[in-house]
Amino acid sequence: MNKVKQHLFQTIVIIFISVTWMNEAQNKDDLPYYEIPEYAEEFTAGTMAARMVDALGFRFYWASDSLTEKDLAYKANDDGRSSEETLKHIYDLSQIIVNSTLKEPNASVKEELSYLQLRAQTLENLKTAADILRKSDDISQFKIIFGAREIPFWNQVNGPIADAIWHCGQLAIYRRATGNPINAKVNHFMGKVKK
Repeated sequence: MNKVKQHLFQTIVIIFISVTWMNEAQNKDDLPYYEIPEYAEEFTAGTMAARMVDALGFRFYWASDSLTEKDLAYKANDDGRSSEETLKHIYDLSQIIVNSTLKEPNASVKEELSYLQLRAQTLENLKTAADILRKSDDISQFKIIFGAREIPFWNQVNGPIADAIWHCGQLAIYRRATGNPINAKVNHFMGKVKK
């Protein structure tokens, strides 16, 4: 019986190490915004807008990193969104941001995505949008499209981008309330992670 317990313990340790390694590998290698990209050499409307989206991506990366079931279920009160619902809302905002840069209309599509899928797709949406903006000489072309209605890029700044940053702050507060604060090595001012 002792050998069975020892083997079971070793198996659990190996699984734990493997999952931890895979999560760290995914965080650092597969998903954008582990650190904020280097800033552009020139100040243009496109590079400034891209930097705003990059900053959002970095904040979202760390606000949404390694959330537990307890974190995802947390609500500040009965009337508010849970952390998981807030993640979904930020994902929806990232769809509006990327659709604008892709010049595609927004559509109401119900998607059932897991926490990891929501997180990964949100980060990919933001990276795609920032990369397009960074190369653009005229960001006025990136309108928010709802049906036949086209809304200027100005509303992207005070709407989805600012709203998503706001909600990243909520996630940071919620996870602190559940005892799982953001990694202390993250430096939001510099956009880097202390080694």
